[in-house]
Amino acid sequence: MFRRKIEGVMLAWKKNPHRKPLVIKGCRQCGKTSSVLAFAKDQYENVVYLNFHEHKEYKSFFSGALDVDTVLLNISMGLKGVNFVDGNTCIVFDEIQDCPNARSSLKFFCLDGRYDVICTGSLLGVNGYKTKEEDEEERRASIPVGYEHIVTMYPMDFEEWLWANGLEQQHIDYLAACFHDETPVMEGIHNRMRELLRLYIVVGGMPEAINTFFATNNMNDVRDVQQNIVDNYKSDMLKYALQEDKSKIRECFDSIPSQLAKENKKFQYSTIRKGARSKDYLGSLQWIEDAGIIRRCYNTSITELPLAGNMLNDCFKVYMADIGLLVSMLEDGTAWSIMQGDMLSYKGAVYENLAADIFGKMGRKLYYFQKEGGLELDFLIRYRGECCPVECKARTGNAKSLQTVLKNPDHYHVCHAIKLGDYNVGRNGQVLTIPFYMAFLLTEV
Repeated sequence: MFRRKIEGVMLAWKKNPHRKPLVIKGCRQCGKTSSVLAFAKDQYENVVYLNFHEHKEYKSFFSGALDVDTVLLNISMGLKGVNFVDGNTCIVFDEIQDCPNARSSLKFFCLDGRYDVICTGSLLGVNGYKTKEEDEEERRASIPVGYEHIVTMYPMDFEEWLWANGLEQQHIDYLAACFHDETPVMEGIHNRMRELLRLYIVVGGMPEAINTFFATNNMNDVRDVQQNIVDNYKSDMLKYALQEDKSKIRECFDSIPSQLAKENKKFQYSTIRKGARSKDYLGSLQWIEDAGIIRRCYNTSITELPLAGNMLNDCFKVYMADIGLLVSMLEDGTAWSIMQGDMLSYKGAVYENLAADIFGKMGRKLYYFQKEGGLELDFLIRYRGECCPVECKARTGNAKSLQTVLKNPDHYHVCHAIKLGDYNVGRNGQVLTIPFYMAFLLTEV
């Protein structure tokens, strides 16, 4: 069982005397169930676990009145050995999207207050995507607005990957000190961190892939797991999408490696199919994003805060939400090249998607800047109260677009920038260069 940041979220929730039922949503197979059960068993005397996906019959517990006493009576009659102790029982509703009435009951659990409830749900289900049968059931139920606390869980991020590889807080603190003091990392630690970063790019953050890596140390086995996850995503496309949208969703998804292989990585519908138009595929792309499979990175009209207020809704790039899944979708041999230190393939797409992975799992929205004439900045973030460009470069050297922006502060309103790459900490005037493995430290806003 790996240490996950969601544990801190659940602990803070449990300490809140006015806590509401907790709903943890996330893409499939990101570790929601294992994290919730480990927390519940550690923190409570009694844990009652209902998985509505594996046991469809559990839905009958919520087919009548939804007051707490009736629901608990139904559960205790249907399941042997369950025990409900006031103030020391955690009830876990797993895959709650498969039982809309169970979600409706959260209002009554919230008002009652005797028992803590933690729910897990896929992004598709919690966000309202249903099969035809589930949609009919959903219409008869009601979402308990105001009576639940919803948080999003992501696949393992780079810092969690470091924890899984044995790095302790003192090591993180050392890296943070080098970052803030702008001093180089010691060579031995620097090389170890570069190695861990390359492994993270290939393995990614899906817990099953990470478990397989540690169990077998075989990248072929890891790739099999990743491709199975991708296949399950494609199965969801067939299960949840409307019939007329299924083929378009698959076409959008399958085009992602080609979109990123272009010199200009702006998402182009013509890459999906010749003559394709946004009005035909925009909903399909939204479906994939709502499933937590991809993240959009929006172009901005100017390099100023607020970034969300300046974004261009119809101009964006698309990145995979998990870097390991992207690498598994690329041609055979890509993972081997990355492990050898070659991350220049796919015209820098691997580097850019790595930044999107790290920033996205921080909860940052993704933005970039591009204008006609070739000027482009890979990412824009809010950092220390300013709009800060972040460039992803494999090697040191000048980035022409970045230099143009920094030399014209009256026009672009940018005073500082960060470059991420395969090098140590350093500064060149207004540009702070840091190794890519430090990107997770860019938390200040």
